[in-house]
Order: sequence, then structure tokens, then C-alpha cells
Amino acid sequence: MKIAASTVLLGAASAASFQQHAQHVLSNGLNKVQEAAKPISDAFVDATSIPVEKLEDLFGSASAEAKALWEEIKLLVPESAFQQGSWFSKPKPHRRRDDWDHIVRGADVQKLWVQDADGESHRQVDGRLENFNLRVKAVNPSKLGIDTVKQYSGYLDDEANDKHLFYWFFESRNDPKNDPVVLWLNGGPGCSSLTGLFLELGPSSIDKKLKPVYNEFSWNNNASVIFLDQPVNVGYSYSGSSVSNTVAAAKDVYALLTLFFHQFPEYATQDFHIAGESYAGHYIPVFASEILSHKNRNINLKSILIGNGLTDGLTQYAYYRPMACGDGGYPAVLSESECRSMDNALPRCQALIKSCYESGSVWTCVPASIYCNNALIGPYQRTGRNVYDIRGNCEDSGNLCYSALGWISDYLNQKSVMQALGVEVDGYDSCNFDINRNFLFAGDWMQPYHRLVPNILKEIPVLIYAGDADYICNWLGNKAWTEALDWSGKKSFNEAELEDLKLPGANEAYGKVKASGNFTFMRIYQAGHMTPMDQPEASLDFLNRWLGGEWFAK
Repeated sequence: MKIAASTVLLGAASAASFQQHAQHVLSNGLNKVQEAAKPISDAFVDATSIPVEKLEDLFGSASAEAKALWEEIKLLVPESAFQQGSWFSKPKPHRRRDDWDHIVRGADVQKLWVQDADGESHRQVDGRLENFNLRVKAVNPSKLGIDTVKQYSGYLDDEANDKHLFYWFFESRNDPKNDPVVLWLNGGPGCSSLTGLFLELGPSSIDKKLKPVYNEFSWNNNASVIFLDQPVNVGYSYSGSSVSNTVAAAKDVYALLTLFFHQFPEYATQDFHIAGESYAGHYIPVFASEILSHKNRNINLKSILIGNGLTDGLTQYAYYRPMACGDGGYPAVLSESECRSMDNALPRCQALIKSCYESGSVWTCVPASIYCNNALIGPYQRTGRNVYDIRGNCEDSGNLCYSALGWISDYLNQKSVMQALGVEVDGYDSCNFDINRNFLFAGDWMQPYHRLVPNILKEIPVLIYAGDADYICNWLGNKAWTEALDWSGKKSFNEAELEDLKLPGANEAYGKVKASGNFTFMRIYQAGHMTPMDQPEASLDFLNRWLGGEWFAK
């Protein structure tokens, strides 16, 4: 998850420009899955042309706390920064292709009716699909050399809203007719899931010569994997409109999966799991809730997995100070005075987050994000350390501290690669920071999506895992929110003992695990934010054991 300085400091100004359009994301009750994920309006005013003094005028109905924070931000950010800010993603140059192998039309799928065991007729699949189409291209494995397995790529199109999501599917190396299917999502918000493919868990990585390097620990060793560029305008995806909240993105993901499994029914009967990291800690509970809310579906969702996620800000932000100050298993990187400053800032941060949780409004959620990121992440960032790995400094600030991200971008910008995949945009970026800011400005960052997890646990298992060298979504905070979660199995989960995780035949553990009911938490040793990159063999081990149901409720 990228926390850019411009994102942190510019949030309140842009939020003001669409205050009148923003609606609450979550109801206070959150008693039902369907009620828990209420969408924000996606009608926003473009703030880029509004002078900063006019933005100030729009704060007339803001709370005193928001106004006070605005005054503080004015001291930190020059007026020119507001005038030059690019706050809303612009459409990517693109060219529609007509050489697709299959086109699945949502309107046709929506017309299909079946009879249940009682003779009652109902639609084969629920949901509003009439505006969606899925385009599919068979990828020739020999063209790119990423893997020898069967592959598909293409776009999910929401024609009514000019949205086009890119995906790339890899069949299992083992037994694709029986192995499960996994959807992988990177975070950001605004970072491409092809980062996960090539940097972490896919069939190959990319070296500095832009050549594929086979990954023996790929997650498609025993599962078919879909890598999805979402929301729109991320990676190879594009749109003339914008998505700036998690709930709106969930509708797109549900449509994509429904049409994909309709086109490929051979995968639809297998177990399906959603996995992801970082801001996917927001995405995945909402996406799973959207899927589970549809009684008639062709998505056989069996579990979700969140790695180093941002899920419950109120709980997790309290653990930035301990992680930076020597209480997370690694030496302190901040001075005693800096640690005291973070302690002093925490009560105000948590008060702002609580207000966001209670109201769900932009006016409370955006100030919470701005203040807390500056006060509790800013001190660490200023050290020059890698926010994704507390063990070292940031080596390549232009590529989120990892040079390999530059190699991946260069590889995916090659015309031959884009041609082989059916790509319709003229270029690829690993992360789109306009999207990042959009989500922050919409108040999405601090939304209490963890409140969806108890209802999810009633139906499917949930795994929260965390590399223990990560700072930005650290293991202390992830462990804490799983133990703070109010659900029926809370007492037994909190009382469960941490047990060693070991590779077969190994003497030393690669991590710890605790599980009770449908809830499991793992700490993975010597891994940063991107756990599968740092501990590939261990990650494949716990994945295979998870997919095999080792920690599922019996």
C-alpha cells in the first residue's frame, strides 16, 4: 500500500469539492450483509479547476475538528500544490480490439432461468448484469514464456459506464479439473495485481534483462489463479469514468466472476477463494459480502485470505508506534522523543477514526486519514526506511522501494507483450496514484469494513496472515484487530494458542498460527509487506494447507 506525501496532505481540500454529493458508505447497524455495504454516490465534482480559496468556502458545513485540521494542512502545503494537483484519474488512451475468441454478454446470462427442487423458477444467477460483457482471449503460452499452462486474458466491460477491467488467468500446473480457483488482488488502492503476479506469487518473475524467470513456488502449482487489475484505470484497465470506493468496485468484481464462470463452467464447480494484500484488506470483505448476498450464483466461494491488510484502522493505527519503536520483534527505528510524539498523537487519531466509524461521512473520514497518516506513518517515512520492510532502507523510491517493479513495468509496456494479451491501453503503470487519492478523498480509507467479517465468518473461513517485518500494515495491528473483532467465536479465538508453522521435515518454524472456528491468524517470520516475495516456499505451504481445509471449522 503506497502512502504518498501528496495523498496524505491534499485529502481535505479535494474532499470539500464533493461534500454535497457524498453519501454514507456503511450504516451504523451493519446487521445484514446486504445493508452493511451501502454504496457511496460516484457523482463527484472535478476539484482540479477550483481555486484553493474557493475550496475553503466549501468548508462552511464542516465540523470544528475538520476546520481545525484544514488550518493545520494550510501551514504544511503550499497553495501551488493544490492548484497543480491531479485529483481525478483521466481516461487512458486506448484502442478497442475486435479479435476476441469469446464475448459473453451479461444480458444473455441474465435471461437464463432454472427451476429449483421445488419446481419454482428463478434466474440462474442473481445480480444486474445487463450492462456487462466479458471478452476472452486464449493466450499462447509460447508467445511470452511465463508458464506452459492454459491461459486466458481479456476485459470485463461495463458499457453503460465505460469501464473496462483487465484480467489474466493461469490454469493450475497440477490438476486443473479438480484444483481450486483463486482470485488475487493487490492493494494500493490503485496498484495492479500484475505486481503480485510478477513480484510475488505468479508463475514467473521478471529479471533486469526483462526476461521471465520460472517460479517453482507459484501459487498456481495447485490452484488456477486469476489476476485482476481493479478498480478501473489501474494497470491495463481503463475507463472514461472513475471508481473511488470499495463498494462500487465490488459490483464490477461480482460481474466479472459471474461471466467468467459462465464462459468456463469447468472451473465453476471447483472451490473458489479470494486472496489479496494491503488495501485488499478493505476490498476483500466487501467483495465477499457482495458475492454471498446473492443466493443464486455460480461463484463457489469457500474462503478469503488477506495478507498484511488494512482492515480496521481504529485498532491497527495504534500499532504503528510499537512497530517503529522496537516492540514488533525488530530494533527501534525512531528516537524516544519521536515515539512519545506518536503516543501523544494517537488519542486524537483514534477520536477522528471513531467519528468516521460512527458517521461514515466524507467530512469525518477524510480528516481522520490525513491526520493519522501524517502523525503515525509520517515519522517513519521521514527516516528513509522502507515502509514495506522495517529491516532496511528504501532502495528505489521511484518504484515503491523495489527496482523489480520498474523491470515489470518495462516488460509489460512492450508492444509484443500487450499484443499477446489483447491489451487495449497504450501503456502500463504499476500504480495509479490518482486512484489512490480518489479513494482517500471519498472517505474510503478509514471505513470500518471489518464489521462485515462476522457475517462472513458465519458462512466461510477467513485467514489473516502477516509478514512480521512490514511496517505499513504490520503484524501487531493485524493480530490486534482479529482479537478485537466482535463475533460469536471471539472468546475461543482469543484463547487459542499460537502454534508453530513448519515446512515438511523442517526443524525451525517459519511462523505462528492460531485458529478457532472459521477464523485464522498467521504471523510469517522474516517477511515484509509482500509475504510471498520474501518467503515463497513458506507462503505456498500455508496456501496449499489452507486451500486443503487444514484450519477450517470442522
